[in-house]
Amino acid sequence: MTETITLVPGAVPLGAWRAVYRGAPAALDPSCAPAVAESAAAVARILARGEPVYGINTGFGKLASVRIDAADLATLQRNIVLSHAAGVGEPSPVPVVRLMLALKLASLAQGASGVQPATLDLLAAMLARDVIPVVPCQGSVGASGDLAPLAHMAAVMIGVGEAFTPAGRLPAAEALAAAGLAPASLGPKEGLALLNGTQFSTANALAGLFEAETLLRTALVAGALATDAARGSDAPFDPRIHSLRRHRGQIETAAALRALMAGSAIRASHLVGDERVQDPYCLRCQPQVMGACLDLLRQAADLLATEANGVSDNPLIFSETDEALSGGNFHAEPVAFAADMIAMALCEIGSLSERRIAMLVDPALSGLPAFLTPKPGLNSGFMIPQVTAAALVSENKQRAMPASVDSIPTSANQEDHVSMAAHGARRLLPMAENAAAVVAIEVLAAAQGCDFHAPLTSSPALEAVRARLRAEVPHLDDDRHFHPDIAAALALVRDGSLVAAVGDMPLPVLG
Repeated sequence: MTETITLVPGAVPLGAWRAVYRGAPAALDPSCAPAVAESAAAVARILARGEPVYGINTGFGKLASVRIDAADLATLQRNIVLSHAAGVGEPSPVPVVRLMLALKLASLAQGASGVQPATLDLLAAMLARDVIPVVPCQGSVGASGDLAPLAHMAAVMIGVGEAFTPAGRLPAAEALAAAGLAPASLGPKEGLALLNGTQFSTANALAGLFEAETLLRTALVAGALATDAARGSDAPFDPRIHSLRRHRGQIETAAALRALMAGSAIRASHLVGDERVQDPYCLRCQPQVMGACLDLLRQAADLLATEANGVSDNPLIFSETDEALSGGNFHAEPVAFAADMIAMALCEIGSLSERRIAMLVDPALSGLPAFLTPKPGLNSGFMIPQVTAAALVSENKQRAMPASVDSIPTSANQEDHVSMAAHGARRLLPMAENAAAVVAIEVLAAAQGCDFHAPLTSSPALEAVRARLRAEVPHLDDDRHFHPDIAAALALVRDGSLVAAVGDMPLPVLG
């Protein structure tokens, strides 16, 4: 049974968010209860003063100047949920929404949002019992928070909308009842607290980050195997080269490539007398490119870990002084920048991989049979898989344009600068899928290339990778239906099987 992740508000490590995304159950640290209760009490005390406070007894956005009567405060909070649940598009992936719920739970539990303990308990119970709201993937501009997506989450909490459950997709009221839960009755400030925040953008960005981490590690394995297939040199991975440049990611990726190729008989066969002086950049510059991607992903990870542990509600409740302070923590510019970093890294990981595929299928560059088939002409071999890889890389290049540089005014110009973090983060999973397919094709091509060097073998680590692949995909002799081969290799890339096959290797992680 998977260990339950304890969410300590404000102090959740990146690995815990990764585990929640991968399906681990999560629960709040109960020590947060007093701060939550005191925050809710502070809202009551603030209301008792009779002063206008944004979102508690006023309208929202451009309507902030409209005062709401005390008798209508509960209706105000329900109305904001219903009116803001205006998303469109396909439902967000369940793992992303689970992560979004956990992020919102940890944020509200810091005692700065004014929610009632019962509301927090319901959110925690939904996460624990797999009542996962159906959240349309489009509709947020990344400020004033991820309003529409979070409204769809909150709507399920009040019995409106739909949810994915162990029994399938159900109307919200039925989903709650099946889990033994009752809909919430939102008090002052609670609807706004649930809607305000960056949790949808952050969940999508973290999901992209975690997939990029697996992909980068697999791409290093694929690159090492491709280097052997092309009878390339491991001299460019010499630690002396990289210590002079000093970039941590470059040093670590070079070390990983050296370790992966250690003991290769293929490499030993051309240590002496090789007329080639230097390999193409796609082999020689792997530490520089992949190391830069690693460093960029680590920067994004730091940004997102900070965001995941922060409070992005508005207004914020300070119970020590009974103040409700309006600010702009909902503005997801840090998340947008992180998402753009991840997009660039995903694009480059796939781009370098595709260049190695192109090199392997070209006999002038690789010295291997044309298109990696023993009978070129009669057979096309890897001709079109390389075309597929090129198509996917170009698609990712188009998607990698920074989202954070875009903005469009909303709410009658009250919210006049927005981050586009939701869009920037939401594209990451499709980009990761594209890049994973490219790496899958490279693994197939590299294994095929190494087959032509028999009886010489690669390193023990890389031979374990080939064996894992060959358990699913046999050597390509004459042409056959290629799609199943790619699908099988892609499954091994997605689930980390190829990385697992190399055993105890110094492959980098983000944290």
